[in-house]
Amino acid sequence: MKKLKLTVNNKSYEVEVGDLSDSPVTVTVNGQAYTVDYSPVEEAATSSAAPVASVVAAPTPAAAPAPAAAATGDITAPMPGVIVEVMVNPGDTVTAGQELCVLEAMKMKNAIRSTRDGVVAAVPVSAGQKVVYGATLVSFE
Repeated sequence: MKKLKLTVNNKSYEVEVGDLSDSPVTVTVNGQAYTVDYSPVEEAATSSAAPVASVVAAPTPAAAPAPAAAATGDITAPMPGVIVEVMVNPGDTVTAGQELCVLEAMKMKNAIRSTRDGVVAAVPVSAGQKVVYGATLVSFE
């Protein structure tokens, strides 16, 4: 389970999300467990794939989780989606909290920010590219 603290409309939620590589997934919000069916939906070739989740037990608040950092310090996709914009290039020096790219998922644009100061080694994604949960978005030297 991945633990996140989400703020929606100025209200904080402690959320634990199970393995998103399988459906249904268990999501715990403020101690209350929900079972959520999750599957990607393909749209027309010119638009992005939008994941769809249906809640079995009760509704859960929707919000964008913070970017995940792999053991290597890479910034990874916190959810599947489409890269809308990339703001950094290899060799750029970034600071913690700086916006690196924008990921669109479920019709929402999510700012992906650096979790640390460092120098960008690689940006293996580009605008318009579909990414899966856990895909490397930015790696550091």
